[in-house]
Amino acid sequence: MVKKQRHWSKKKRIYAGIFIALFFVILSYHQYKPLPEGVSYASQSYKTEDVSFYRDLTFTKNGETVHDQEIFERVGQLIEEAQDFVVIDMFLFDGKVSEDKGYPDLSGNLTKQLLEKKEQHPDMPMVVITDPVNTGYFSYNNQWLEPLKNAGIEVVTTNLNPLRDPTPLYSTFWRAGIQWFGQKGTGWLPNGFVEDGPKMTARSYLMMANVKANHRKAVITDKGAMILSANAHNESGFHSNVAFEVKGPIIQDLLNAEQAVIDLGNSNINLPPFTGSHEENGELNIKYTTEGQTWKEILSKLEKAKQGDQIWMAMFYLSEREVLNELIAASKRGAEVFLILDPNETAFGNKKTGLPNRPVVNELIEDSHGFIQVRWYDVKEEQFHPKMMMIKSTEKTSIISGSTNFTKRNLVDYNLENNIVVEGPTNADIMIEVSRYFTSLWNNEEGHYTVAMEENQDTLSYWQRGIYFLQKVLGLTTY
Repeated sequence: MVKKQRHWSKKKRIYAGIFIALFFVILSYHQYKPLPEGVSYASQSYKTEDVSFYRDLTFTKNGETVHDQEIFERVGQLIEEAQDFVVIDMFLFDGKVSEDKGYPDLSGNLTKQLLEKKEQHPDMPMVVITDPVNTGYFSYNNQWLEPLKNAGIEVVTTNLNPLRDPTPLYSTFWRAGIQWFGQKGTGWLPNGFVEDGPKMTARSYLMMANVKANHRKAVITDKGAMILSANAHNESGFHSNVAFEVKGPIIQDLLNAEQAVIDLGNSNINLPPFTGSHEENGELNIKYTTEGQTWKEILSKLEKAKQGDQIWMAMFYLSEREVLNELIAASKRGAEVFLILDPNETAFGNKKTGLPNRPVVNELIEDSHGFIQVRWYDVKEEQFHPKMMMIKSTEKTSIISGSTNFTKRNLVDYNLENNIVVEGPTNADIMIEVSRYFTSLWNNEEGHYTVAMEENQDTLSYWQRGIYFLQKVLGLTTY
């Protein structure tokens, strides 16, 4: 009897060893596996004189709340101007709201504009690419996307499985077992994004826990392309955001990057080529980057910042370790660093704890001995949602802007992201315009936008710092 027990105990140890070995093989592979072809893309640099800047701002003036919005007005115009094709990649495309607060109908308007365009030009290739979040991870149909499908517009829900796993401990269990049960079924759990929204299935929640996304935001036509920080999401309608529009041969690079996203699935859709002018001229240089290529651009430019330069950031989430280190190093070299940050109080209509920005600011102030300067955007129920950096020297200025929060999940080849890099003379019109954007927010010119760093930093608790540390170590975050 004792021998049998020992034999069984030995077998259990062998089985446990095999399971642990297999677990770590799966974990390691899906965290470091080769990226799908075309993901983490960088275009060549193009010369141009045609770059436009748009911004949405929510602020107060004379005690009244002001919503000054430009971005989706221009999106609609760009769709209307298109003659050859329309391709949109949009992380959030949803009009559901928890409470009607007079939000602009961004999703409804965009759906209407696309349907009208398809009716006017039935043979025009039109493709909308989006993230599974818009269907509650396959729990229900999206009422803004279904009419597009019915009208003959291609709608692609991104297949996220080929991407690397940012939460490897959980995702390994999910890949080894949970995913094989599929996603379909009748939802019975409360919606995780909006009160009174369609019910979600348990399997959809389990899929969501992988915390990966197609986070891109791009509108591409033959007449121009916009790279946005804004979503076509009604409940995000009052967020402050930015966008850039570019024209010319770089449009083909945006199409190439979107084809790579389509090819993650099995839709067999081929995007049309850009057949417009490939002429290059002008004093600006532009480059299109996605995923980890954006990270490389950011670090490269921060490393070169020197005494007399100014580094400006308008940012929703800031926490990526190498970016933080480079900001501190640049401040010690004599560069002036100005950060306008969201206090991270809300996300998807839910209250947040100030993570990651508040503990990050505490760290930056301490490690730079106070030389890094911070102001908080004075949000109410909205978010300060840009993801933009500008490095300004006497002669030259560089801008990086797009969908990418400066966090590990967004920068280090986990999420799908997209950005535009603009470089040129500091006295170029676009550089002056963006510089004025930053200084007006910082100095509260023509309205009340920002508050002093101490306004929110005094509320940072040891509990928040501890949670931030654990999230950073374990990777169990949504940022």
